[in-house]
Amino acid sequence: MTFKRPEIIRPPSEHDSYYLPLTSGCSNNTCGFCAYSFTKLGIRDLEEVKHEIDAMYLYVNNRIIVPDQPEIVYYILRGWNGKKLFLQDGDALVYPYPKLLEALQYLNGKFPYLQRIASYATPQDILRRSVSELKTLKAQKLGILYMGVESGNDEVLEHIRKGATHDQMVEAARKVRESGMLLSVTGILGLGGVAGSEKHALETARVLTEIDPDYAGALTLTLIPGTQLYEEMENGSFQLITPFQSLQELKTMVEKSNFSNCFFSSMHASNYFAVRGRMPQDKGKMLRELDTILARRDPALLRPEFLRGL
Repeated sequence: MTFKRPEIIRPPSEHDSYYLPLTSGCSNNTCGFCAYSFTKLGIRDLEEVKHEIDAMYLYVNNRIIVPDQPEIVYYILRGWNGKKLFLQDGDALVYPYPKLLEALQYLNGKFPYLQRIASYATPQDILRRSVSELKTLKAQKLGILYMGVESGNDEVLEHIRKGATHDQMVEAARKVRESGMLLSVTGILGLGGVAGSEKHALETARVLTEIDPDYAGALTLTLIPGTQLYEEMENGSFQLITPFQSLQELKTMVEKSNFSNCFFSSMHASNYFAVRGRMPQDKGKMLRELDTILARRDPALLRPEFLRGL
């Protein structure tokens, strides 16, 4: 079956990376809130991956364009500084390990000055790999993994069909940190609905504390037509929280999380209000910002709906 190149979906911090597809879709395509639930996992042939890397090399070093490469390759390369590369798609760490290692070795052979390679990874992907395997990938410059935690509450995780528990995510994070890779995780405000809001926020703060990542981000649930949670909202079994309830959840997560040294941010376009800072030292400042906006409850201070996005 012909591999179909996926659209570019990446973390905000990978805005200046080259996007190299190893997979399309996501292996865990059951999450009840996610657009990847409409996809099937596609595995790209290793020789096709190498062919794209060869094309990248020819363009970067000689400005030669290979006719069979899609225009998006050269659109990205024209603005690429050669420092960072992001492996697509939703969980590229699921790519078969021997082939993943070979792809990274080939990539580093062509671009020895590459500083860092990154990938999304599900907890399940990470748990399938040994710490030794992760260390080997780290030696090939796979330097950061982005893992969606979504919630620390097992009832919420089961409801959204995450496929991993609170404790499994903590174990996956331990393996990443033991390997020497950086770890960036995200939680989703509103995922417990109105009924489960407080418990979701408290348990997510707890899992973030136990994971103790290098980076943590909060997103706000945005319902996508056709997904499980959208259908539940339509039939009345799931009640979406209000913008200010989402900020109360954010405050709870910031207040109850304890990190060694973590950059925490709610800068994502889905959020109604942004705070950012290094924890623990900036926790007080972030809480004061949230207390101020929660006390005023002025909708004019929030990001308007038309500017929110996935």
